[in-house]
Order: sequence, then structure tokens, then C-alpha cells
Amino acid sequence: MSRSTFLPFSRPSLGEEEIREVTEVLRSGWITTGPRTAAFEKAFAARLGVPYALGVNSATAGLHLSLVALGVGPGDEVVTTPMTFAATVNAILFTGATPVLADIDPATLNLDPGAAERACTPRTKAIVPVHFAGLPVDLDAFRDLAKHTGAALVEDCAHALGASYKGEPVGQNPAPLGVFSFHPTKNITTGEGGMVVTGDEDLGERVSVLRQHGMSKGAWNRYAEAGTPQYEVIMLGFKDNMLDLQAAIGLHQLDKLDRFQGRREEIAARYDEAFRGQRGILPLGSPSYEHVHGRHLYCPLVDVDALGFDRDTFMARLKERNIGTALHYKAVHLHRYYRERFGWAREDFPQAARVSDRLVSLPLFPDMTDRDVEDVVEAVREVCAAPEAR
Repeated sequence: MSRSTFLPFSRPSLGEEEIREVTEVLRSGWITTGPRTAAFEKAFAARLGVPYALGVNSATAGLHLSLVALGVGPGDEVVTTPMTFAATVNAILFTGATPVLADIDPATLNLDPGAAERACTPRTKAIVPVHFAGLPVDLDAFRDLAKHTGAALVEDCAHALGASYKGEPVGQNPAPLGVFSFHPTKNITTGEGGMVVTGDEDLGERVSVLRQHGMSKGAWNRYAEAGTPQYEVIMLGFKDNMLDLQAAIGLHQLDKLDRFQGRREEIAARYDEAFRGQRGILPLGSPSYEHVHGRHLYCPLVDVDALGFDRDTFMARLKERNIGTALHYKAVHLHRYYRERFGWAREDFPQAARVSDRLVSLPLFPDMTDRDVEDVVEAVREVCAAPEAR
């Protein structure tokens, strides 16, 4: 193939609507948390059908705030997956609690409910499954596990906006909290940012207060025309609030979500068709329960045994053909910091370690043209047909 320009793994889809809205925010004189954040929270809550949606400056902050709101702290354990970004484990560590990993289902890359159950102890305060790549975990199994153990269920929905489980949008019935990400690679973006959703009024109030220094009133409540300057610090809090600059982007991104998801599904379907039976590419499996995939990532496994070279070489050869890729993820327990701190070894979570060596994320974003998609397909086929491939 002879693609002349580089195709990135991901690129945010931003239009004139977002640009105009941000410009209006800048001209308004109110750029921090204010009316647009409130409007975005209201729109997001309505979209998911949840009572409470709370904007934060990142999903990492949202996970941390959720755990703090639940009272997770030193002496507690939180069960999660090794197949995730470092932020999931770091949010647990920020509370002083101990992360406990459990292995994955190698077909879906999601946390295995059985492995999670075996990892639970009397000290387990929370369970944090990740809807990996946008594929919902088996929520019924995790809800049962949370009920059985008494642990709180916090859904890491960073990949899962637009996904559904048994006809229910992921995040609609968080038990008791769910956290979304709006990083530029996600299904909608606010530049950086996140949203905590819950159906529990007390938890929603705690997250709301915790995200702004533990104050009883945020700046919008104090400095707006109808506000009063008095406030009280009622708990130890953090600086994790969302800005109106971010929410201005999010308002229009949310309006475009259905169109974005439709295009992501079209691209993923084309990849599925093209790589069905392709030597060197191993597609992921699909669970038997009813679901809609959020299509945040398209990440097959590279069959290194069939090709005779490793995943990193595969990625490098796609780059030579002007096709960008990404790695989601190097398993948490393989990173030096966590190995040294917790003594985790590769063989402790063998399924996660195995797929970690083979995963590759191919380009997937709404503004990809059909020609872009075909360029990816052709490049993958060329790499898989290399002379040294067995």
C-alpha cells in the first residue's frame, strides 16, 4: 500500500459548535465550574437516566472521589483487574487502601467474576470492574458478588459511554457509583474530564462536596448574582472540579454521541469482516449475555506464534505504512512500580500477562473515512503476509 499521510490511532471529532461554545465561555468571564457544567451534568444525567451526574476534571479523580465517598481507606482492600490503565489502581492507592488484582477472561479481557470472588476477603471494601474497550462486564454477576460480600461496586465506565447491558445503558444503574472519562481518545471528549454517576443522594452529595475542597458551596454558589459569599468546609476535600470550558465542549459532544457510535460500529464491523480468518490476527470473543459494545477500542490479539515476530514488531511495521496504533494495555502487574511495591510476578495473573504481550489497538474514531479504514485493512494484511511469517 502507499498511504502518503499518517493515520493516527485516534483523533477527537470536534466541530464549529464546540468552538463557538468555548468562545462564548471565554467571553462570558466565567470559565471555571458554573452554568455550563451544571447544564452538562443535567444533560448527561438525562441521557443515562440517572438521578445524579457530577462533573470532575478526570475519570481518575472520579474513581478516587467515589472510593473516598464510600469510606474506603487504610486497611481496606479493593478488588480490580490487571487489564486496565494505571489510573484504576492509582485511585485505590490514593485512598490508602490496598489494590487486589484478579485475572481476566481471556476471550473478553474483562475481569473474571469467579477470579474476583476468589480474591475477596473480609477486608474487601469495594470491587472495581472495568468495561474494557467498551464491552460491558457481566454486571449481574458482579452485583451478586457485591451483595454477597458486602463490598461496594464501583463501575469503571471510562471506555463504556454508549454501551449497554441487557438493554440498560452502562451507568444507568450504578451500584452504587459509575465513572466515565472524556479524555480526547474517548467516545466523547471535553479535552480532559470525567463524570461520576450515582442513584444514591448521599453519595452524590459527598462527591459534590469532596470535589471542591470539602466546601459546602462551590464558587458558582458563592460568586454568582444570586449567591452569598459564606461557606463552610465540612470535610477534607480535593480540587477535582470540572471547568465550564470543558463542559462547553461536552454539551455538543453529547448531542453527537449517537452519530459517533454509529460510525464506530460501522468501522468495527468492517474490521470484523476483513480480519475474519486472517492469519496473524485473533479477534476477541463476545459474551453470551445481551449487550451493546461501546466500541471505544478495536483491539485484537496479534498471533505472534503464527507470524514469527512479536506484537511490537507488528506495530512498528504498521507505522512504516503510516498506520498509527496504540497499546491498551500493558497489564498493571507487569509495570515496575507495582512489581516492586506489591511483589507481583508475571505468573500471578497469567491470562492478563499473555494478552498484554499480544494486544494492539487499531485506528478507530468517527472521522475516519472509508478509505482510511481500507488502508488499515490493507496494511494489516501486508504485515501478516511478511515473508518471515510462518
